[in-house]
Amino acid sequence: MKRYVIGNWKSNKTRNSAQDWFAEFADLYRPVDGLEVIVAPSFICLCSLSEYVQALDLKNFSLAAQDVSPFPKGSYTGAVAADMIRGMVDYVIIGHSERRRYFHETSQDTANKMSEAVDAGLKPIVCIDQPYAMSQLTALNDIDCDELLIAYGPTEAASTRIPEQPQRVLEATKFIRQVQSERSVVYGGSLLPENVEEYIRLEGLSGIFVGQSSLDARVFADICNRVGNFVSAA
Repeated sequence: MKRYVIGNWKSNKTRNSAQDWFAEFADLYRPVDGLEVIVAPSFICLCSLSEYVQALDLKNFSLAAQDVSPFPKGSYTGAVAADMIRGMVDYVIIGHSERRRYFHETSQDTANKMSEAVDAGLKPIVCIDQPYAMSQLTALNDIDCDELLIAYGPTEAASTRIPEQPQRVLEATKFIRQVQSERSVVYGGSLLPENVEEYIRLEGLSGIFVGQSSLDARVFADICNRVGNFVSAA
């Protein structure tokens, strides 16, 4: 089973600080076959970072966008269409709980974004939370993309900065895989280098989704290397 470590910078870092992050990360990161590392910077960084990361020649590494427009290119002021970021990123995060909470995005918005992303050749990282998991998972039935990832992220873990207990994550993973058996599932919620191994060992879980801990290059590299050590030893 392929493993993933995903870092989501959210609304942080300028273009210069983003390049500084990658320069430090490149010195610490140890690539491992079977593990893909994905980082999602802000939109303002994507163009310069895509070129910078290519120059660094990081192995088993991809960039992601944090969001995408539910519409194609056209008269949609302020929107970034999937076609516009094709070639800069391989993945796009869709349906994050913060987008639902603060920007009032609906399930239909999420479905439209998934369709736009897949049509542009991007791989969606679709976020799932309770109590809407079943409807969110059912919406994936019409998405034709073998490399779509499901990111389970309980909102309580993000708001309290306390990760969900591994046993509950295991139960959620089993539920998700009963509905979407062919999809890879990752867990996100207050992960640190000290606790990440508890989660990467869970049966059926393909990886982790890191927020705050991805902002520090040294901490994120530590997380990636710990997961890499597990993958190598498996």
